[in-house]
Amino acid sequence: MSLISGPSAKGGAMERAERLAPLMTQWRRAFHRRPERSFAEFRTAEQVAAILESIPGMTVNRGAAGITTAVVGTIGTSGGRHVALRADMDALPIEEPPAVPDFFSDTPGLMHACGHDGHMAILLGAAHLIADSLALGEMTGQVTFIFQPAEETPDETGKTGAPLLVDAGVLDGVDAVMALHMDPGTPVGSIRLHDGACMAHVDNFRARVIGEGGHAGYPNLAVDPLWLLLPVLEAVHGIRARRLSPLDAAVLSVCHIEGGTTNNVIPPYVDLAGTLRSYHDDVRKTLVEELERALSVAVALGGRYELTVERCEPAVSNSVVINRLLTRVIQEAIRSEPLWTGPFGMGGEDFGFMSQKVPGSLFFLGCADPAGDPTNLHSPYFFMDERALPIGAAVFLETVKTILIDGLFQ
Repeated sequence: MSLISGPSAKGGAMERAERLAPLMTQWRRAFHRRPERSFAEFRTAEQVAAILESIPGMTVNRGAAGITTAVVGTIGTSGGRHVALRADMDALPIEEPPAVPDFFSDTPGLMHACGHDGHMAILLGAAHLIADSLALGEMTGQVTFIFQPAEETPDETGKTGAPLLVDAGVLDGVDAVMALHMDPGTPVGSIRLHDGACMAHVDNFRARVIGEGGHAGYPNLAVDPLWLLLPVLEAVHGIRARRLSPLDAAVLSVCHIEGGTTNNVIPPYVDLAGTLRSYHDDVRKTLVEELERALSVAVALGGRYELTVERCEPAVSNSVVINRLLTRVIQEAIRSEPLWTGPFGMGGEDFGFMSQKVPGSLFFLGCADPAGDPTNLHSPYFFMDERALPIGAAVFLETVKTILIDGLFQ
């Protein structure tokens, strides 16, 4: 039986969502208490599937795309308009301080520090709200609820959950796809929107600067890769300042350097690794070309280099059309004005694979601590004001309803 069926299912989107707020809070805290790694969200998937299966008319596919922990629910009638909503499920390898409320992580070294616990709770709430709206005849069409594993960490093939699900056809026949992301730096009641690229292309690189090892007492008989690395690093860190337009959003960060084994041996090589971030394809291409050019400084000094670049998430590109619908919903359903503060940052989000496939939008949902300073994503001090949960569910409900009734182009 639906949790809000019957006369109590009537009312505005926020009113309906507020009635579900205690359950969404309960779900969120249960997920937070038991975080699980990417592709290992076994208990999480069981709980999500059980809640979806309790909704009348919901078809639940466990193990979608051959991923044991993927859960996809579908409700409504096929042949008409079809909207998909997505939430990610995995946690991060971060130790949570035990000083937070009594639902802190019970798994050492793991924490929901990116809001995925809230994303799941909101989508489960939206599933109940949308199911009741369909049952009341307020709209017709089909809605798919995608609970995606592994947004944070790829598998051995380099793929995270989103591209695997897209490749398996989870968005086939879908007209629009939406997701949200908790925003611990923005107050509850505020929602950030951005048209076009809003989160970055992510490319990771590994490089090796190669010299010729030897005795540390006779450096003239060796080609010291640590010496070669110094001008290479200068060249790498000059790329953003001197090789790209100041108007281009881009990041190149060297995050790991390793070389040598002892104090009296010049090593034969030094390894370094890092990440490239950009919004636009031409800048993405230029970053790789300039990184190669910077590493070639080692050749001019008698060394060599090797470079491997792994393409990861594409930039998330938001549909202008869906954002206009979201704007109207935010204004009418939650009586707020969306914030147009520019792109969301240089972080990556594999929702970009979904927004490449069909028109999509990812919005940032304010959840900042009203009593303290804003916190950050991927921080052990990440905080979520749970009053944001019904707001996210209400926005999903009303936007889905608008698309199913009126379509994307009005």
